[in-house]
Amino acid sequence: MKKSALSWLAVITLSCSLVYCGGGKKKTSPPSGLSTRVFASQSISSLTATAGIVIINGQYDTLAHAPHIIVGTAPGYMEISPQRAVLMVFDSATNNIDVVNTQTEVLGGTIALPGPTISMVAPSNLVGYVAVPSAPVIGFPPGALEALNLANYSVTASISVPNAQYVVSNAGGSQLLVFSNDSNSLSVVSPLLLNTGSPVTATVAGFDRPVWAVFSGDGTTAYVMNCGPQCGGTQASVQTLNMTTLAVGTPVPVDAATIALLSGSTLYVAGTPPVNNPCTGQVTAAKTCGRLDIIDINSMTVTNKVVITDGYHDRIDMSANGQLFVGSYDCTNIGNINAVTPTGEIRGCLSIYNTTIPGNRSAIIPPDNGDVTGLQSISRPSETNVGSDLVEYVAEGGNLRVYNTLTDALLIDYYNETGTITITGQIIDVKAVDFF
Repeated sequence: MKKSALSWLAVITLSCSLVYCGGGKKKTSPPSGLSTRVFASQSISSLTATAGIVIINGQYDTLAHAPHIIVGTAPGYMEISPQRAVLMVFDSATNNIDVVNTQTEVLGGTIALPGPTISMVAPSNLVGYVAVPSAPVIGFPPGALEALNLANYSVTASISVPNAQYVVSNAGGSQLLVFSNDSNSLSVVSPLLLNTGSPVTATVAGFDRPVWAVFSGDGTTAYVMNCGPQCGGTQASVQTLNMTTLAVGTPVPVDAATIALLSGSTLYVAGTPPVNNPCTGQVTAAKTCGRLDIIDINSMTVTNKVVITDGYHDRIDMSANGQLFVGSYDCTNIGNINAVTPTGEIRGCLSIYNTTIPGNRSAIIPPDNGDVTGLQSISRPSETNVGSDLVEYVAEGGNLRVYNTLTDALLIDYYNETGTITITGQIIDVKAVDFF
């Protein structure tokens, strides 16, 4: 069922003398010469553009002079290590993981997966994990969590988790939660036990179609999103999971729950209920809307509810000044932002919620169309040299937008008059490599 763990042991004992591990050496300037970089995956090749990773000058929202890192043929979903030295890029055309060294700005190597994925994590520069629901496992139903060596570009273990769809890691990568399709249980994986042949330490029941989780800062508690009726279950809710005892807490009912973000003692939970989903309070032609439920984790009670765009919510990010960006796919699109002269209501899959206003019950729906496939907040030196500028990069409908988080509108300044970074092709995901 599982591959040899020898290569895994080699990974966890590697020295930080590796080029991209840092090790205290003075940081050198990357080939692009930029100090504030944003990488965007461009999935479409054409006569005028080659698929790859586009390097963006995050200071001025412009393309770098050497704008591409060549990877695969259809790069899309990306994950970056906490040290931001290694970038994992999934290529949907080949089912490969391309591993990019962000310091040298080149493709380091490629790892072949046994099937497609929509969920992966990179807890460090050296290791990654990918949920592959169709992965064949001899003697077991399809589905596995693939453990990757990001230093020598190989699969070190294939851990049987039937229909593994999503994976979430704690901060240090010592515990992983794996969620399977159409299941009321989740799997707990301890990577340090890979050499024993039994890294799945428990299958925990008592949930309602769990699909995601957020760990507390100390890693002792996971807040599990029960998708409920949106995923064929009964009741959407949030439940705690004690990561020491694996005790399951009492469900806290919410309108819907597919993604969440924890900020201090406040948990922001987004999803779309299949019923009881009117767009009350919004002036829109949309007939259904999603919900953002706000939970105080100290009391585990819902303190506020906000109407947002519908769809399946799987992207969420908060800017340094408290603007919560929530994105979905398969939402209700209204109007046409690409018309020669756009008129009437224009609506897509992005919602912005100002968390700094106590009791705020309304979200901003920017005039744009399309699935939201990438969100990235960055701060950079202010153009006035006073403080810093805060912006949010949003991949929506294949375009790369830049939002001013002070106004929650497209950025309009000397360097980027339209709030859109013009890139030939389709932008899928976006990750900041450097922060101010």
